[in-house]
Amino acid sequence: MTTTLIIVTIVVITALAFDFTNGFHDSANAMATSVATGALSPKLAVTIAAVLNVVGATLSTEVAKTISSGIVTDSLVTPSMVFAGLVGAILWNLVTWLFGLPSSSSHALFGGLIGAVLVKAGMSGIHPDVILSKIILPALVAPVVAGLAAALATRVAYRITDHTAHHARGIFKHAQSISASMVALAHGTSDGQKTMGIITLVLVAGGFQQSGTAPHWWVILLAGTAIGLGTYSGGWRIMRTMGKGLCDIESPQGFAAETASTAAILASSHLGFALSTTHVCSGSILGSGIGRRTEVRWSTAGKMGVAWLVTLPCAAVVGALASWIAGWGIPGLLIDVVLLLVVAGLILRQSHHHSVDHQNVNDSGDVNIRKQGTNPPVSEGATA
Repeated sequence: MTTTLIIVTIVVITALAFDFTNGFHDSANAMATSVATGALSPKLAVTIAAVLNVVGATLSTEVAKTISSGIVTDSLVTPSMVFAGLVGAILWNLVTWLFGLPSSSSHALFGGLIGAVLVKAGMSGIHPDVILSKIILPALVAPVVAGLAAALATRVAYRITDHTAHHARGIFKHAQSISASMVALAHGTSDGQKTMGIITLVLVAGGFQQSGTAPHWWVILLAGTAIGLGTYSGGWRIMRTMGKGLCDIESPQGFAAETASTAAILASSHLGFALSTTHVCSGSILGSGIGRRTEVRWSTAGKMGVAWLVTLPCAAVVGALASWIAGWGIPGLLIDVVLLLVVAGLILRQSHHHSVDHQNVNDSGDVNIRKQGTNPPVSEGATA
C-alpha cells in the first residue's frame, strides 16, 4: 500500500467522522421546532430526520461539485491539506456542540479547508470569487429571506385560523410532521453533499479520480449513511437551544418556520450554493417569533450571531495549524490524528458534566446558552 493511498484512506475516514458530527450538530435544524411543540417525540423525530437525510443526500450532487472543484484549486490541493481542514471543522463542531451553539458545520468545513490550503498553497490555492458568491453572500441573504418568509407565513397563519381551537392545534401538529420531514430531506440535499465533495476532492488530489467528475456511488452511500447516523444520535444540546432558547414556539409558527427553511434550502441546493442550513433554520425560527409577536430572546440570538461570525476564521486558524503540522509528512499527520483524538476526548468528557438527551431536551428553565458545568447534572444519557 503506497503512502498516498494510506493518507487518502485516513482522510476519507476523517471526512466520514466529520459527516457524523455534521449530522448530530445539525439534527436540530429539521426537528427542533417539532420536538418543542410536541408534534413529534424526540426519538421519532431524529429517526425520521436520519432516514430523510440519507435519501436527500442521494438526490443531487451540485453542492458536492462546488466543494470538490469550486472553492479551492484542486490541482494544488494535497490529501494532507484536506485532512487538516477536516481537523479544524471537527473540533469547531464539537466545541460549539458542547456549548449548545447552533453554529454552521458548513462554514466550519469551508474555513478549515481554506485555512489549510492557504498556509501551503497561498492565494492561488483558493477561488475568492466562488467563496464570495456561493458561500459568503448566501450566508448573509438566505437567513434574512427565510426569516421574512417565516414571519409573513406565521402572521397569515394566526390571522386566518383559530389556532386556539383543539382541532386547529391538531392540524398544525400533523402539518409540522410533514414540514419537518421536508427540512430533513432538504438538509440531506445540502449538507449531505458536502462530505461527498470533500472525499471527491481528496480522491482527485490523490490521483484516484479525474478533476470535475461527480462523486462515485460508494462515496454518496458512505456520506449519506454517516450523516444519517449522526442525525440519529440526536445533538440534543443544540436542539434545546433552537427549540426553546430563541423563542416560545407554537405549532403554527413551527410549521411556518419549517416551510420557509425547506424552500430556502432546496433552492440553494439546486443552484449549487454551499449554504448553511443552520443559518437558514435559525433565521426562520426568529422570523416566526417576530411574526407571532412573541418574546424573542435576542441575547441568545446575539451569541449565536457571534458564533456565526467567528466560525469560518476560527476553523481556518485550526486548519492552517493542522496543515502546517501535516507538512512534516507521515509523523506530522499522526501528530494531527493524536491531537484530534485527545481534544475530542476532552470535549466529550466535559459534556458529561451537564448531559442533555431525549428525556430532558424540552425541559423548561434556563435554556439560554451557558457555560457548561455551572449546573449539576440532570441526566447521564446520550451526550450527542
